Amino acid sequence: MSTDSSQPELDRLLGCNLFQQMPFNVAVIDRDFQIRSANANFEEYFGNWRNRRCYEVYKRASRPCEHCQAKATFEDGRVRVSDEIGVDRHGRTCHYVVHLAPVHGPDGQVEYLIEMTTDLTETRSWQREYDLLFERVPCAAFVVGRDFRVIRANEKFRQMFGEAEGKECYQVCKRRQSPCRKCTAAMTFMDGGEHTASEVGVHKDGSPAYYVATSSPLSRNEGVLHVIEMITDVTELYGLQRELRRTHDIYEALVRNSPAGIVAVDAAGEPLFVNPSARGLLGWTAGQLPTSARLRQMLPAEFFGPELERQDPLILPDVFLHSAQQDVPIRLTAFQLKSGRRQLGRAAFLRDLRELKRLEQEKLDAERLAAVGQTVAGLAHTIKNLLMGLEGGMYMVDSGLSRGDANRITTGWQMLQRNFEKTTTLVKDFLAFAKGRVPELRPTDPNTLARDIVALYVDAARLQGVALSLEAGTDVALAPLDPHGIETCLTNLLSNGIDAAALRPANDGWVVLRTREKDGELVFEVADNGGGMDWEVQAKVFTTFFTTKGGKGTGLGLLTTRKIVAEHGGRIEVETSPGAGSTFRIRLPRARLEAIAQQAAEQANSTERAPS
Repeated sequence: MSTDSSQPELDRLLGCNLFQQMPFNVAVIDRDFQIRSANANFEEYFGNWRNRRCYEVYKRASRPCEHCQAKATFEDGRVRVSDEIGVDRHGRTCHYVVHLAPVHGPDGQVEYLIEMTTDLTETRSWQREYDLLFERVPCAAFVVGRDFRVIRANEKFRQMFGEAEGKECYQVCKRRQSPCRKCTAAMTFMDGGEHTASEVGVHKDGSPAYYVATSSPLSRNEGVLHVIEMITDVTELYGLQRELRRTHDIYEALVRNSPAGIVAVDAAGEPLFVNPSARGLLGWTAGQLPTSARLRQMLPAEFFGPELERQDPLILPDVFLHSAQQDVPIRLTAFQLKSGRRQLGRAAFLRDLRELKRLEQEKLDAERLAAVGQTVAGLAHTIKNLLMGLEGGMYMVDSGLSRGDANRITTGWQMLQRNFEKTTTLVKDFLAFAKGRVPELRPTDPNTLARDIVALYVDAARLQGVALSLEAGTDVALAPLDPHGIETCLTNLLSNGIDAAALRPANDGWVVLRTREKDGELVFEVADNGGGMDWEVQAKVFTTFFTTKGGKGTGLGLLTTRKIVAEHGGRIEVETSPGAGSTFRIRLPRARLEAIAQQAAEQANSTERAPS
């Protein structure tokens, strides 16, 4: 068969086979929109087409489409492409693109149209999903071309930086007029890799924007043509981090420069930090922290014990720190370190009490010296009175001798004796008062001491018509006291109280000695129902040589009492009013008694160790 004679057959075979083998849907319609032929793909996609019009098959419609592209092609013979929505053979909505190609008859008129449809349903679905993902991704995202112009940006990007499409990314993100020197997108365009960097830009409201940018290539067909960049805004995190660092620096400075020693250990007892003040107290000069075992040797055992779990914070007002050089008196306040319910460890504030104890001792000495000093002002006046008495006696004796008057001599001699005794008593009392010494403290039962004193004075009080009694507190424990000194104080107060109560005309006077514990203090109280004191007398009661007994007293009784109380680290106070009696109250803080007792013991030990 010749080539010319076989060509029509070949064309026919090619046409039939191509019609059926095309990888998309193909149908032929006439000018009445009747489908004249269709390939298998078309029937598989749209269903039965025979004896049906195109709009009936494509869209399940009963009349031609309002904007029918096929009609326009029949009229002008131009090829058209149309994006359509129809219904597939299963009744599902489908999205497809139709290409309309005219088939001309011998007269040049368009007799048929070939309609080639390509399904875009899945592609459109993917597009919608991509669009949704791009818009809803929980970070700002944008796409740029090689000129760094923003092709597309999602909602979060627009919220963060404002409208961006068509603008250079560096202008939008950083308000720059030129590309960034270290641009992640530029690096991705260069090597096709993924790059991440921390950046500082400008929010659309003008505030600083701290963010992390990650750029990735979108395609690599002929090099990277587009880059997608994802941005995580960390401005708030950066602010929190900066505030956390600031807070950390403040607390670190406070801890490091705190005058109080601070020690912290973890839950296992291993040291976390020891600030410089604590190092000084511990005598620890090594660069590394002391070991847990070494800390246990130096710190009070209560810091590591179960006491802190039962009492948080745990306060030890007066304990010792066993440093490398010496034992240091400290006040320890310990507390637990917790995060929620998780136990992180424990810490303690260490307050050095050496200076405080030195000041307390100086205060005790100052109080004693002040009490002594208050007597000096009146001492000259008292001595002057005594000297006048002596001069009077000497005059009587001299004049009696010159006149030979024995009675005059006797009277003058008696005057000399009386004033000499007063002078002797005054000097002895003053020397005893002015003598500074540390009380000889030893464990003493306050109730027994008070009971013995009352027993000594009860009969003398009864002879003066005064009932003397004791009200001993049941919770009073042993205390370090100077028994002789406290006896002197109580004797002075009881004597004064008895003298005051004895003046009651109804002969119903009473005096009560009480002992009790209150707020860490040992309290002795002497109350009477005597005449009491007015404000002027009360103001003078603890001052120089003041007495309400006339010639019977030197005025040193209450001064001596106050001095002894001060030597015990305590104070004396009075409550009184005219006609309502008086109450003298001695308060002795137990902590100060213990400190004075310890000081006395240390002095005794140092004296024993001193070479002879």
